[in-house]
Amino acid sequence: MKNQLQLDCKLPVVLVIGLLFGVFIPISTSAQSTVTRQNEYNLSKSHLAIKGFDPVSYFEGEPREGRSDVKAYYRGVTYYFTGNKHKEEFLSNPGKYEPMYGGWCAYAMGETGEKVKINPKTFKIINGKVYLFYDFFLTNTLDDWNKDEKNLKIKADKNWGKLINPNQ
Repeated sequence: MKNQLQLDCKLPVVLVIGLLFGVFIPISTSAQSTVTRQNEYNLSKSHLAIKGFDPVSYFEGEPREGRSDVKAYYRGVTYYFTGNKHKEEFLSNPGKYEPMYGGWCAYAMGETGEKVKINPKTFKIINGKVYLFYDFFLTNTLDDWNKDEKNLKIKADKNWGKLINPNQ
């Protein structure tokens, strides 16, 4: 009887520990990644990405503004789309369509590690990923990126990693 009582007392403790470590920690981790994305990505105050441009349209060669009535919310970020077909494509593989470096200027991320605004119409697709660039006031950083893309991409990947994972 004493052994049965000890087992019965341990079971709730094991369940509580399991729930704490099995359920609560992943929820916390997921929430942290959403918060990190919302803090580090190039978003409006309402968490809208790419200034409302449709992320799928970049792969058709010409970025187009999405519609506010056709949107998707993915891991803390809102995306607009030109139609439901693009929305469904995005939701089937968000990692393919989200811009690199949280939507910040790829050149600046590589050159200085800074988060610099972009012109959503100035982009380049490299290995199936969208890279966005600053293009204002007679300065188009895509031109500078193209002069040293290989090295800038390596540095940008490293700098972005430091921003989104500061403890690593």
